[in-house]
Amino acid sequence: MSTSEQSPPAPVTDGRLLRGARSRQAVLRRAVDLASLDGLEGLSLGRLAAELSISKSGVQTLFGSKEKLQAATVEAARRLFHDAVVAPASGVPQGAARVRALVERWIDYAREPLFTGGCFWAANLADFDSRPGRVHDALFGSRQEWRDLLAAELSAAADAGEIVELDAAFAAFQIDAVLLAANTALRTGDTDPDLVADRIRRTVEAFLAEPARG
Repeated sequence: MSTSEQSPPAPVTDGRLLRGARSRQAVLRRAVDLASLDGLEGLSLGRLAAELSISKSGVQTLFGSKEKLQAATVEAARRLFHDAVVAPASGVPQGAARVRALVERWIDYAREPLFTGGCFWAANLADFDSRPGRVHDALFGSRQEWRDLLAAELSAAADAGEIVELDAAFAAFQIDAVLLAANTALRTGDTDPDLVADRIRRTVEAFLAEPARG
């Protein structure tokens, strides 16, 4: 049987498994918020247990080790970001319109923070940039996924003749860098949020210039 012909996995019905899944989700949601504030290195099984008023052995049963907890936290952040930013833009036509929609959703994500400490990646990338391993790969893999998405939409816009030809990967890198800088400005409060949002939009529009007609 091919992968496409396989039946979907059966729903979990065992009460203990359901409670375990809910417990894991609750712990990870708190872990993401803590990591956005204090970084992934600030996470520990004991700290999460204390934060959630549960036993350390219970948290250890869910994750096993600090590294596994950190990697699971990155994946949880990735899923939450996808649901808040990427999924809402998926119904917008591909190309320039979707780039704008993704950026608008990102502005919402940063201005009314999805995570307590603001952008999860801004809080953690620097700590793991020279530390190869599972957590490094999860962090930078999810960030590359975001840049690849922006690049794909920019390429689609160029292919459709909506915008001038450009190096889509480089443009996506530049947009992402501006978003990370904008997050810092929003978190430190050194710039008016409306001005930050306007600067983001102006930066993006520079890459979405229409080709000359005639």
